[in-house]
Amino acid sequence: MNALRNSVRLIGHLGDNPKVRKLDSGKTVANFSIATNEIYYDQSGKKVSETTWHRLVAWGRQAEVVENYLKKGSEIALEGKLTNRSYEDKNGEKQYISEIVVNSLMMLDKKSEQI
Repeated sequence: MNALRNSVRLIGHLGDNPKVRKLDSGKTVANFSIATNEIYYDQSGKKVSETTWHRLVAWGRQAEVVENYLKKGSEIALEGKLTNRSYEDKNGEKQYISEIVVNSLMMLDKKSEQI
């Protein structure tokens, strides 16, 4: 059951082009987001569509693949873990972020590849 702890699996579409940068340490990091859609019928029988946005971060080789192959609208499946972090914004106020650190992803557009 340990493999199930803090495990996130999603399928969605990128909302924008990934933002990729090289850190001073030499590591590559990619930040991007995907939208997942849920469609259901409410009590009155009306069709309801809900979109949820998820922040993602990929490191190293994963980040390089994200940079080279993914763009706004790309459909992907991913597996990762949920993390929380905080930082101080320009006004000195503490901000909190929840994001998914990508362990593996699969491109679902035309030619699918496991990364």
